[in-house]
Amino acid sequence: MIQVTELSVAYGARTLFTNASFVLSEGRRYGIVGANGSGKSTLLRVLSSQEEPTTGTVAIPPKKRVGVLSQDHFQYDSTPILHVAMMGVPELWSAIAEKQAMLDAAAIDADAFDVDRFGELEDVVMALDGYSFESRAADVLEGLNIPASVHREPLSVLSGGYKLRVLLAQTLASEPDVLLLDEPTNHLDIASIGWLETFLANFAGCAVVVSHDHTFLNRVCTDIVDVDYERITIYTGNYDAFDAAKSLDREQKEAAIDKQQAQIDKHKAFIERFKAKASKARQAQSRVKQMGRLDIDELPQSSRRYPTFKLRPERDTGRVVLDVEAVSKAYDKPVLHDVSFKLMRGDRMAIIGPNGIGKSTLLKIALGQVEADDGGTEWGHAAVPGYFSQDQSEMKGSPEVSIHDWLWTYCPTQPTGFVRGRLAEVLFGKEDVEKRIGALSGGELARLAFARLGVQAPTVLVLDEPTNHLDLEGIEALTEGLLTFPNAIIFVSHDRWFVSQLATRVLEITPDGVEDFKGTYDEFLSWSSSADHLERKQGRR
Repeated sequence: MIQVTELSVAYGARTLFTNASFVLSEGRRYGIVGANGSGKSTLLRVLSSQEEPTTGTVAIPPKKRVGVLSQDHFQYDSTPILHVAMMGVPELWSAIAEKQAMLDAAAIDADAFDVDRFGELEDVVMALDGYSFESRAADVLEGLNIPASVHREPLSVLSGGYKLRVLLAQTLASEPDVLLLDEPTNHLDIASIGWLETFLANFAGCAVVVSHDHTFLNRVCTDIVDVDYERITIYTGNYDAFDAAKSLDREQKEAAIDKQQAQIDKHKAFIERFKAKASKARQAQSRVKQMGRLDIDELPQSSRRYPTFKLRPERDTGRVVLDVEAVSKAYDKPVLHDVSFKLMRGDRMAIIGPNGIGKSTLLKIALGQVEADDGGTEWGHAAVPGYFSQDQSEMKGSPEVSIHDWLWTYCPTQPTGFVRGRLAEVLFGKEDVEKRIGALSGGELARLAFARLGVQAPTVLVLDEPTNHLDLEGIEALTEGLLTFPNAIIFVSHDRWFVSQLATRVLEITPDGVEDFKGTYDEFLSWSSSADHLERKQGRR
């Protein structure tokens, strides 16, 4: 389906990957993985002809339709949502739109109607199965939790995250032969991610996806495309199978190198011991020749790096950390109704539910950033919350400040070496400390925000979508750091792997009410008799 030959991409002296040759086949679903900055999205842009490689070629059969997830929703703001979804097949949408324009004009002046042109357009619509296309597009939109009641509204009525869902619907509804999706689960709630997983599992073509979602990669992928060591390597199987195979491959190579080094050390010892002894001179010379034939392969340096998140509270809290009593809140419509719970020391509470249900609002009410319409919250003894916001907007308000000086403001009594050390722990090296806040990527902002929490040492952690911009290594490192936090954590997340690893308690907010389950996420799934905690609301059992 996609033939890649001797593909290389470099920016100046920096090489992302080199001399990659492989085939991506029909009926397979490939997950592209690698550290942030390793070249995952670049590879996807090269495959979709949005970027030219430094060397090499990408060949896709000309009759194959390629669907690429766009990120530019601004051009469609005044367009009806359903029409945006239908624009994924330009020739069909053009024919449908022109037909409608002709009918509208004929209602005003019947003599201006061009019967021949209308017939040509009708042939295009029929050939491309246009009469079922609107229904297909509507089904995809509803699968992504965009209800039929808004399909005729302009795209501008939706929030940014939901606008991106419409662009995903546009790509999926076009029924492409090749799907190229960069982070398609971003801005999706768990129900919509589950729908997308089912869609991709039934997709007959070739799908290529960049994702940092462990569970999504495990459920969807038949193969993993690993971008690392300036190379591209394809492993058969899902993410867990890839992770095990790559680790085993690295261990075997390291063991082979250790064996070669042991042989060289043995030869060196013999030579050193007997080089001055005449009776052993010939043997020593033979050992020198043998050493010359032993070439130790140097293993390339991986681009994967694991940050260290040191999150230690200044002190222990009291037994009751947060008391939420009968909290309700409405904006244009109710989002929270009569929510009550007590967060206890040692709880790691995951707040889950569909987008727009009020999860982030609940955190902000607890923090005093938003006022509840009814009810209230009270923090317990020695509870000092440390907040990780979803968009880091307060950080972006200081775009010209260096990351060193920004972090120093939160620990002004510490020496500069302390600040540099904390930055190094979250992967900001010596050359990075003078970077400006405004120049940071989403992943860099997230790591810096956690460095701030590390120096502030709050006694409670309040985290809103903390994994959104982290790569797989960052998510794993964050999970490890949070598991050692002794006091309470309350967090919102749509990352099922992260929730399953961390949560000891699950608060599910639904349109029908609130469930407070005291147990792990896996136990919650078993208790709720559902393959995924929101799938039952879509009628799947």
